[in-house]
Amino acid sequence: MLRSISMEFEPVIGLEVHAQLTTKSKIFCSCSTTFGAPPNSHVCPVCLGMPGVLPVLNKKVVEFAMRLALATGAKIAKYSVFARKNYFYPDLPKGYQISQYELPLAEQGYLEIEVNGEKKRIGITRIHMEEDAGKLIHDESRPRSYVDFNRTGVPLLEIVSEPDIRSPEEAVAYLKKLREIVRYLEICDGNMEEGSLRCDANISLRPKGSQEFGVKTELKNMNSFRHVQKALEYEIRRQTALLLDGKPIIQETRLFDPAKGITISMRGKEEAHDYRYFPDPDLVPVVIDEAWIEEVKGSLPELPDAKRERFVSQYGLRPYDAEVLTSSKKLADYFEAVCQIFPQPKAVSNWMMTEFLRELNRDEREIDQVPVTPEMLAELLTLVAEGTISQKIAKTVFLEMYRSGQPAKKIVEEKGLVQVTDEAAIEALCREVIEACPKEVAKYKAGKKSVIGFLVGQVMRRSKGKANPRMVNQILSRLLEE
Repeated sequence: MLRSISMEFEPVIGLEVHAQLTTKSKIFCSCSTTFGAPPNSHVCPVCLGMPGVLPVLNKKVVEFAMRLALATGAKIAKYSVFARKNYFYPDLPKGYQISQYELPLAEQGYLEIEVNGEKKRIGITRIHMEEDAGKLIHDESRPRSYVDFNRTGVPLLEIVSEPDIRSPEEAVAYLKKLREIVRYLEICDGNMEEGSLRCDANISLRPKGSQEFGVKTELKNMNSFRHVQKALEYEIRRQTALLLDGKPIIQETRLFDPAKGITISMRGKEEAHDYRYFPDPDLVPVVIDEAWIEEVKGSLPELPDAKRERFVSQYGLRPYDAEVLTSSKKLADYFEAVCQIFPQPKAVSNWMMTEFLRELNRDEREIDQVPVTPEMLAELLTLVAEGTISQKIAKTVFLEMYRSGQPAKKIVEEKGLVQVTDEAAIEALCREVIEACPKEVAKYKAGKKSVIGFLVGQVMRRSKGKANPRMVNQILSRLLEE
């Protein structure tokens, strides 16, 4: 049984994140990067490392790397170099990976995170370009493994943080912020389950107040925010127990086992010299001038933090609502599209934060994957504002819109859901309820005014939710006071 986290030590954590880029072709050849194709169908002599072939750099990969560098305040190098990272593994056909080492594309960036109401800046050491390796598929029924080279040569950005993170919560906040930014920039879909965003963590412990780093371990196999947090929490407990028992921490790479919630030793931790880096002789240096940097800077979208501040100031939203609505660019764009047609931002926000997000979260869908367009939601909210349908009926109509893709007016007309605003008809319903509920009426007349809520509910039930609630309240109050 591992001991709980001791107050004698503090964690020192750095993250290495690999973001798979959404370019249509690979980094050094024209093969498709589409996910889910049959094994070994998106390959060619270049990405398979056949003798005599030469790689050609995909310009879009450089532009995507520059976008992230600018979005994180990193300094873009005017001159950067690709290197060969040498190691042997069945999913690496060339026997080396083309990456960047001594001269990366960008350095000295940062991300602002917030944990428990406190803001903190996490430094980014470097952002560099590299190619992905293939994928091994293990046959559980017999001792055999297969290799799929489709992913070989798919472009990656590696984002290496400074060891500024001091808790698993800060690590998750950093990772979420980075995922949010790459999705806003539309350079990576951020799908951790499919491996589009992968995270390794380096973690060590040191006595509180000490400036010296302890011996670190590297954690792999974390494909969700929850796995990152759980793996780091376990490793902190494990290292704490060893240090308290006077045992050494071994520098190694460890795998996280999600089923058991523990980390397992995989191999000794490699150092840079183990890979025997040297400049790739087949690729010329990447030279970037100021004009190209300015061109890319001009193409950047409004980033999440700036958009949140604008949503609060422009639309009068609460900070929490603004944070949720800007959590993805698609969600924020949808909100603004609805507001252009139906300029009541708080009403739009309320609907999106409740009815819409509940359905999206349940189905695990993005907002652009459902048939309810901004125009359709604006039409529904207009029907509510005009009193054509009640708020309650609107929720039923929305669910039908979400499932069928039909517009609100058509659903309301076909199902006869138009709100009853005829005063005589509502008064007749109110008198029926008063007659049917003598005990509640007596309580009201005795001074228990809150009972009117029950009576309103009875009227709404008899009208099948169609009666105008405001009119029901007014008429009931008048009749009860007679």
